[in-house]
Amino acid sequence: MRQFVKPVVVVSKCLGFANCRYNGAIINDDLVTKLRDYVDFIPVCPEMEVGLGVPREPIRMVQSGEELKLMQPATGLDITRKMEDFASSFLDSVGYADGFILKSRSPSCGSKDVKVYPDIEKSMPATRSAGFFGMAVLKKYPNLSVENEGRLKNFQIREHFLTKLFTLSDFRKVKDSGTVAELVRFHSENKHLLLAYNQEKMREMGRIVADASKKDISEVIEKYENRLHESLYSFSKPTANINVLMHGLGYFSDKLNSEEKQFFLDTLERYREDRIPLSVPLNILRSFIIRFEESYLKQQTFFDPYPEELVEISDSGKGRNL
Repeated sequence: MRQFVKPVVVVSKCLGFANCRYNGAIINDDLVTKLRDYVDFIPVCPEMEVGLGVPREPIRMVQSGEELKLMQPATGLDITRKMEDFASSFLDSVGYADGFILKSRSPSCGSKDVKVYPDIEKSMPATRSAGFFGMAVLKKYPNLSVENEGRLKNFQIREHFLTKLFTLSDFRKVKDSGTVAELVRFHSENKHLLLAYNQEKMREMGRIVADASKKDISEVIEKYENRLHESLYSFSKPTANINVLMHGLGYFSDKLNSEEKQFFLDTLERYREDRIPLSVPLNILRSFIIRFEESYLKQQTFFDPYPEELVEISDSGKGRNL
């Protein structure tokens, strides 16, 4: 069984850690609850940190000329600068993180889809944006797994988030070691995963690893990391996943009978038609890997990208686009 590096995840404190919503409520999110045993959480409530109590009057994002402001309509309080200063100092103090789970649509924490109003009075929102803390996160960590709990109810988004999160946490071992050996290990174990995400980038990363011993290792790791972020930017496509699965099937072409092969191919077709999740053909191939003791495929993270206990096929059906 794969040994996972625990990701460090900054999370909105209201998502199961404290009654700190503007109305004194707490939101017990299922995914956050499941993740508690598998990640190191850093909970934060930016609104409390800038001096707003619980309960408190709601705040809103307001477009003031060319400038966005964070205002409290009931009091007229402008907390824009306080929030910007807190976000900057907090993120600097974190040092590093592998991902963020932020409260959806929050004027402070929202990573997208936050209502922006034309004035402080009651009115219809004019546009949408990330919240003030969310904007600071996206600016400082543009390549990390940053999502809100609402979007993570979508199966495809959640699967991509978790895959990226645990892949980046594993890459920390490469950065911490600063060795060619650890870089080679990482690339070797992630070849099939990278192939599923971006075949061209995977080959480019392979060339970087091949030349690693001839160059400064810190520069090599930085260059590799940039390509890794580019590779994991968006979802892996079903066609690419099928290509990787067919490549894996090739390892057993002379060991399976015709019925077994056909069953696997029929399952791939059902996945292609979006009738079943990727985990179904993936687990069939994993059973072949175990049965025939295929050591090379056994080490491939593509077949085990994040802890199996976090696999959940429920899907809100919303928010499929990144």
